[in-house]
Amino acid sequence: MFRNILILVVVFLSFFEGWAQEYSIIDKRAIKYFEEGEAFLMRKQFDEAMEKYQSAYERSSDFFEAYIRHSQVILSRGKAEESLEIAQMGERRVKNNDFFKGQFGWLISRIYLKQGDFEKGLEKYERSKPYFTESFKASKHYQESIDQINFIASAIRDPKSIEKEKLPLPLNQFRLQYFPVLTADSKRMFFTKRDGLQPNQNEDIFISNQINGVWTTPESISSLINTKYNEGTCTISADGNILIFTSCDTPDSFGSCDLYLTQKVSGQWQKPINMGREVNSREWDSQPSLSADGSLLYFSSNRPEGHGGNDIWFTERKPDGTWSNARNLGPKINTVRDEVSPFIFFNNLVLFFASDGHPGFGGKDLYMSNYGLQGFEGPENLGYPINDQNDQLALFISAQKDYAYYTENVFEGGKVDGSYLYRFGFPKEIDLGEEIIVTEGTVINKDTGNPVEANLSLVDLSNDSTLYKFQSDGKTGTFTMLYPDKVISGLYVEKKGFIPKIYNVEKDSLENRKNLEIYLEPIASGKFFVFENIFFDFDQSELKEESISSLKRLFNFLENHPDVSILIVGHTDNVGNAAYNDKLSKQRAERVSEYLITLGIASNRLETKGYGDQAPLVPNDSEENRALNRRIEVIIL
Repeated sequence: MFRNILILVVVFLSFFEGWAQEYSIIDKRAIKYFEEGEAFLMRKQFDEAMEKYQSAYERSSDFFEAYIRHSQVILSRGKAEESLEIAQMGERRVKNNDFFKGQFGWLISRIYLKQGDFEKGLEKYERSKPYFTESFKASKHYQESIDQINFIASAIRDPKSIEKEKLPLPLNQFRLQYFPVLTADSKRMFFTKRDGLQPNQNEDIFISNQINGVWTTPESISSLINTKYNEGTCTISADGNILIFTSCDTPDSFGSCDLYLTQKVSGQWQKPINMGREVNSREWDSQPSLSADGSLLYFSSNRPEGHGGNDIWFTERKPDGTWSNARNLGPKINTVRDEVSPFIFFNNLVLFFASDGHPGFGGKDLYMSNYGLQGFEGPENLGYPINDQNDQLALFISAQKDYAYYTENVFEGGKVDGSYLYRFGFPKEIDLGEEIIVTEGTVINKDTGNPVEANLSLVDLSNDSTLYKFQSDGKTGTFTMLYPDKVISGLYVEKKGFIPKIYNVEKDSLENRKNLEIYLEPIASGKFFVFENIFFDFDQSELKEESISSLKRLFNFLENHPDVSILIVGHTDNVGNAAYNDKLSKQRAERVSEYLITLGIASNRLETKGYGDQAPLVPNDSEENRALNRRIEVIIL
């Protein structure tokens, strides 16, 4: 805040050239009032300064500098209408003075833009341009402002078609509610609630559930999370089991505000823990956004190692559950001004954030950046009327890409007097990439019927990269997975002591399943599973690259269960000679065994056999069925 006020004062005192040498009037008393006002302005005593400026032009009605300065200071206080009235009052006194015609025209055009009356602001600017002096047009402030004016002129010619709507009661029942986030199914909303504007009115995290299209009365998330300190600006993993939030001035904090993590275990939130020095700093760390699978966290911080003001930072979750040292997202995203309220979309490839350092409409605008070969690319303004003259913050887009949720402030006297939760239909012309697929289900112990807390990994089979990791709930066995519809992917469900379950997402039609039941069997001799995602070319026994992910999973299974030995069985369809099929199926099983041996599995733990076309899973009466019968099975010995 102090930095912004200081910049404001410097701009005011250097904006119009020639004032130190001579004024538009010669009345010494009026000039004395004006200069006293300048002294008050330097000391940031704004009320006293405005009183002096008003006295100056009331004594000498053609004291144009006093009108301008009074109008500027009022504008800085958020009172654009009053500022415009004084500027127009001064402009009406100007007759043949081209210099002040230009200065008043420039100021009034800026006020219109500040009010969001962009058409009038642009029109006033165009009519005033002939009166601008060359030295004024060469100033840094003018050049920066022209970039903004040109941006606005282009943006309002191509507006987005949206309709903003305030969310209905029982939401929006508090004086302040902001930073909405939703679970992947859009059925649960988390937001920060505050009863009033005073510092002693604490922030807390509240939740509301959508049942039959109606939101329930918001309630506190948990007494373990909400305390006497300020808790808010949270983020939730897609499955709703990891919550990261901001807490300020707590006893174990490193700075003014830190990030804390809590997990839901057997349906209950656990005691939050500070995310540690790797993530938090001695400064302000807040406004987190967690990737859908919980592997990446983005947040805003004003730590001095950044590019200036608040920057976007990120940290990665390591295999052991700890977090890496936070890193700055870099100069393509961060500027010398403020970048805040990041939101990473569910595909992990599109980042949204607010900034007043990139070309925009005047306040903090919302931007999006796509992840490319060299990281996040230069951001794109979301356009008008998503962005306008006010600050836009806290954008959240549903996984279904149907609605964008955000916070809209109510102002009184230039200050925030309330904030409410809104949404609008997200414009289809803004490309968010491939459709997001949702798979929901339950992991169950096949022998007992009890829920299983298992690890679920979604892998891109083309390059063996893990796209997302999830975990089923230990109390209910339920899980929710989100992933982009763009890759050949495998789903691996694993739990120590159980035989892994392997799926091919496309072949097994797991896309957008709502009630997938996954039965895991405890390890026992004689039990078997189909070893999915092992690929061979037609009539060949050499393993294809897309098989690597499953082979590594089988290796890990054997490593984690050193007492287990297996029989690898190859099967073919009924096309071709039976003897040839027997040989081919045996060769394919051997290729799997050989690969595991190269990874370090002892050969005496592996046996192979080929059944050819003798044991089909389904009748060989269609190409689809024949594909199912061409398989590798693993049997526990």
